Amino acid sequence: MAITIAIETPLQDDVRALVKALNAYLNPLSPPEFQFQMTVEQMAGEDTTLFIARDDSGRAVGMGALKVFDGDMAEIKRMYTLPEVRGQRVGVVLLEAIEALAREKGIRILKLETGSVAGFEPAWRLYERGGFARCGAFLDYPDSEYSAFYEKALV
Repeated sequence: MAITIAIETPLQDDVRALVKALNAYLNPLSPPEFQFQMTVEQMAGEDTTLFIARDDSGRAVGMGALKVFDGDMAEIKRMYTLPEVRGQRVGVVLLEAIEALAREKGIRILKLETGSVAGFEPAWRLYERGGFARCGAFLDYPDSEYSAFYEKALV
């Protein structure tokens, strides 16, 4: 299966469907107060760039976003691939595209928050294989048993 990755607006029905599927997967895993989900409207802001992975037929099969906070730090948000394409390196290609844009923008450190409970193991593997290391809480995230934090220096 050939995958294409492109920067797209989140304000599309198929992207809304991906976000809905991601939220349906995440919501049972952690209490609501420890979920930090961006809406498609928030992802449409000037500080965020959304990458969409599409298959041969043009179907959206994955996504990931880069949210820039300042000239030095950015965060990876809303990483997700449909279950039927997992294991086919879609997440790897999305992560590489996000990192490449961060480097192009001069970002010095890339961070992310993900879950720390059962169900998040594939995310941990993706980030750790991509060179990310565990770190402490950042920005206004609470340090809780439900979150795992990662970072990667880009320079």
